[in-house]
Amino acid sequence: MIRTAEEFGRLVRRHRQATGITQDELAARCGVTRRTIIDLEAGKSGTHLGHALTAAFEVGLRLASLPSEQESPARLDDPNDPLATLPRF
Repeated sequence: MIRTAEEFGRLVRRHRQATGITQDELAARCGVTRRTIIDLEAGKSGTHLGHALTAAFEVGLRLASLPSEQESPARLDDPNDPLATLPRF
């Protein structure tokens, strides 16, 4: 399981290198600068989430989804869980 931006960046870098894509090529595919890809792979926290997800997709990474409200309603209704107090949209 990926827990940090650094771990995510390393994973993107490994997949990019394994597929033979350069940082410049990945940047062009994502519509960003090479600097953005460098920062993403370094785990810099300022990388836009949309850019990070696009880069992951472009190098062949697929992200697992979190359970929906229907799949885990008990936790959302647990008054002892701090997340249960957040507004739902």
